[in-house]
Amino acid sequence: MKKKIMIATRESLLALWQAKYVQGRIQEKYPNIEVELLPITTEGDQILDRALIDIGGKGLFIKELEVMLLEKKADMAVHSLKDMTAEVPKGLMLAAVTNREDPRDAFVSSAYKNLDELPPHAVVGTSSLRRQAQLLHRYPHLKIKTLRGNVQTRLRKLDEGDYDAIILAAAGLKRLGLEERISSYISEIESIPAAGQGVMGIEVREDDKEIQEIIHFLHNEEVASCIMAERAFLGKMGGDCKVPAGIYAVPAEGHIHVSAFIASVDGKTLYRRDMNGTKDKAKELGKEIATQLLADGGRHILEELHKLP
Repeated sequence: MKKKIMIATRESLLALWQAKYVQGRIQEKYPNIEVELLPITTEGDQILDRALIDIGGKGLFIKELEVMLLEKKADMAVHSLKDMTAEVPKGLMLAAVTNREDPRDAFVSSAYKNLDELPPHAVVGTSSLRRQAQLLHRYPHLKIKTLRGNVQTRLRKLDEGDYDAIILAAAGLKRLGLEERISSYISEIESIPAAGQGVMGIEVREDDKEIQEIIHFLHNEEVASCIMAERAFLGKMGGDCKVPAGIYAVPAEGHIHVSAFIASVDGKTLYRRDMNGTKDKAKELGKEIATQLLADGGRHILEELHKLP
């Protein structure tokens, strides 16, 4: 068995928390293995003055980590699964997905308790087209302003008065011990999450069977079925954050229930569907609900966004 394992991770506090969680679990189960972190500042972390859609999408948060894997400088990379694009580079694989933390979006504000309290033209910060489209669909009077940076940076910008409220993933705030900053939760019905939201993904080399075996105990098979549906949907919709779309899959009595949507960026047009399917057909379920939403009118939205799959 390996004597030492290197984990590639982003340098943000949340990414480090996640990598340290995996590090701790491995060391607890395999006390004879030394597990070391390899923090990296990715291009997505460095470019903060432009919207993510304008600089290449969420793949910028993981590209450098994947290079470290392919060059065998690291044995695994730990990601927020929602930061991963639908396609994994050749030679790599998503070997484990963890238990799911709270998948909801969180409303954070110093002056208001929830979205309903926001006055006309209130400024809401988010970097997500998915959140933007759903917010504007329900609250067209709001003003959406791009918000980039790690969790602490985003909270600081809120505290400095740049925004009336910001929307963050509840899972990240909880993992960082910042749950008290959450003014209210936005339900999965009101704001369908991003594919993989609340789940950590562990990426490894396809040919590294030993690492795959070592981390298998971290893999949640029930969550994995849901993730398979969500990522299949993501792939059909373009595979990145450049499309205002979301999906959330939950296990339900031996089946999987999925809710998904695609919308125009301004939120004026929104198509939504719910479907059920069996766990062994999770990938097909994700593709099918995407196909139906595209037929409903989503294809026109993708054409407008120049992201036709």
